[in-house]
Amino acid sequence: MTKQEYKTINQVKGPLVFVEKTDNISYGDIVEIETPDGEMRKGEVLETSKDVVVVQCYEETQGIGQDASVRFMDENVKMPVTEDLLGRVLDGTGNPIDDGPEIIPEEEEDIIGQAINPSSRELPEDFIQTGISSIDTMNTLVRGQKLPIFSGSGLPHSELAMQVARQADVSGEDEEFAVVFAGMGITEEESQEFIEEFRETGALERSVVFLNKASDPAPERIITPRMALTTAEYLAFEKGMEVLVIMTDMLNYANALREVSAAREEVPGRRGYPGYMYTDLAELYERAGIIQGREGSVTQIPILTMPNDDITHPIPDLTGYITEGQIVVDRDLDSKGQNPPIDVLPSLSRLMDNGVGEGYTREDHPDVSDQLYALYAEGQSLRDLVAIVGEDALSDKDEKILEFTKKFEEHFIGQGFREDRSIEDSLELAWDLLSIVPEGELTKIDPETREEHLEGRETRFD
Repeated sequence: MTKQEYKTINQVKGPLVFVEKTDNISYGDIVEIETPDGEMRKGEVLETSKDVVVVQCYEETQGIGQDASVRFMDENVKMPVTEDLLGRVLDGTGNPIDDGPEIIPEEEEDIIGQAINPSSRELPEDFIQTGISSIDTMNTLVRGQKLPIFSGSGLPHSELAMQVARQADVSGEDEEFAVVFAGMGITEEESQEFIEEFRETGALERSVVFLNKASDPAPERIITPRMALTTAEYLAFEKGMEVLVIMTDMLNYANALREVSAAREEVPGRRGYPGYMYTDLAELYERAGIIQGREGSVTQIPILTMPNDDITHPIPDLTGYITEGQIVVDRDLDSKGQNPPIDVLPSLSRLMDNGVGEGYTREDHPDVSDQLYALYAEGQSLRDLVAIVGEDALSDKDEKILEFTKKFEEHFIGQGFREDRSIEDSLELAWDLLSIVPEGELTKIDPETREEHLEGRETRFD
């Protein structure tokens, strides 16, 4: 409902519109801007003071002049939510772009969301199976966790995102699982690839897809993840679903935030990003979790590209402080054709111990994971040694570990983007790889477990 209308625009700067002589305008209010030719643009109040109100326009500001009308709607930006959103493709502001029927919402939720009371949070501990061995076995994702993927420019993080969206599932016949996918600043080609992949694989039936394209205005990019998370919270806490939110690319989101900050002439922080970047990212990431006494959960996998593969760049750096680990996509593994090219050594899931072992995955899982880490790390060190002294200086044991390292990359990491492995398949493959190494070197696994799983096992990697 329209409350106040003004024709007092005094300046348009980038995505920002400055309006003078206003009364009682609230931060976050929805704004409609109508140009003289009747074209309507939407935005929200970014800053309000006695003298001027700053409006952030979600669309292009070209054509907006002092003769344009500004209407303040006296309500915050909301996302119309319903279970019928599953199977739909929306743009970055929540409008359908899939030629489907009109969406009739059950409710309209504020996109800012409500912070989960820390005392009401439940410890994440239930295993989510992604079907990817290097994640499920060694960097396990659990319900309610936020586990980002750190990648580099040109690496196949989009393919990895689609594989997770396609394959991810939870145990339990009664569990309803849904995926909310938010693409931010993606190209037209990537947009079409995502849509086709979701449709062809059947993943769209249980998914809600938000696509903000690179050609869309930067301010729209700022609300896209909030629209997606609001939808996820509704499906999780109102409909009792286990919801996985995949957001890519968080660097594009952060760059949009920097663009708006520069237009507001704010004092820049590290590398030109606003000083409140940490708070802003935390507002998004902390919307993951489980609430005690409530059905459903929200799990997050934010994906971000690191400029020049720099993990100390402000965005991955701040993300690492807020989230519970990271999955690192490696350029060397990608050049070898080992896909998905996940480097397990710098990767980490801080909540993994809560969701593996007897009653969650399998009793041998924790020890197998530790042993794989130890042998792969030793193998990488031996590769460096070989580069200096040559292979002739290696012992038989060292040669076996090097063989394990090679086969581990080829078969365990390099499973391909189309293979979906159960945790049992991944653990059995791990035991096949461990059988390459003399049993006495498997010091992370107790003798009884080694005997149970290695007895009669013949390596299939000869």
